[in-house]
Amino acid sequence: MTDHDDAVAALQRLGLSNYEAQVFIALQRVDSGTVRDVAQLTEVPRSQVYGAAEDLAGRGLIDIQQSNPIQYRAVGIEEARTRLRERLEREEERAFEYIETARSERTAEAETQEDIWTVRGRDTIADRVKQLVAGADDRVVHGIRAPSMLDDGVLDALGAAADRGVDVTAVSANEVVRERFVDTADVTVRAAPDAPEDQRSGRVLVVDADTLLLSVHGGPDLEGHEAAIWSAETGFAAVLVSMLDVWFDRHLQEEAER
Repeated sequence: MTDHDDAVAALQRLGLSNYEAQVFIALQRVDSGTVRDVAQLTEVPRSQVYGAAEDLAGRGLIDIQQSNPIQYRAVGIEEARTRLRERLEREEERAFEYIETARSERTAEAETQEDIWTVRGRDTIADRVKQLVAGADDRVVHGIRAPSMLDDGVLDALGAAADRGVDVTAVSANEVVRERFVDTADVTVRAAPDAPEDQRSGRVLVVDADTLLLSVHGGPDLEGHEAAIWSAETGFAAVLVSMLDVWFDRHLQEEAER
């Protein structure tokens, strides 16, 4: 594909047709031109130049001189850039206004579904963890098995939640993981009992009283593929969170009695 073809393709992605893009580029090469001039500079049939030029004029990208023969002249590059950008912004606004309307029309039944979602891949799961932590109101408990699950983005998200007053606790049997929180003063760090026989468990995230994420590995290698389920603000998540709270409280009590 040539640079010209790349430019035509890019203009098409900005909303122009193939013929419109070719005519517009051709007119940038000359001060002004007739239909015949444009056809000679492009692969656009003369019969199609008229329609493409009219559409470009309607977009404000070329000017038309009503002479004999008709002359066409492209607007300047910056003016064209501005008009295409404004058009894209209008289209974006129109599209997302409709999407917002569509979302608001969800039925009450749909709003109360017990939604359970699946995400795959370590980076995708880390992004979901950061999003859920960012929405925390009261507390976050994050159990982390391996250092590779605690990237800088997750660490920063936990620290930011703690800074805004959320009760954040990080739990891990891995000393390297716990040491990552040395400079995060507002995060409570606790040791968890190790479970060497369970090599597939990944991470667990509890947010407030009704949001939960659990991950597992696809194999014994802790660096292997990771998959997770998560559910937010649902009865399903609330029940599991309650069960985890009981387990965690029991662990803390046993730790205190040692």
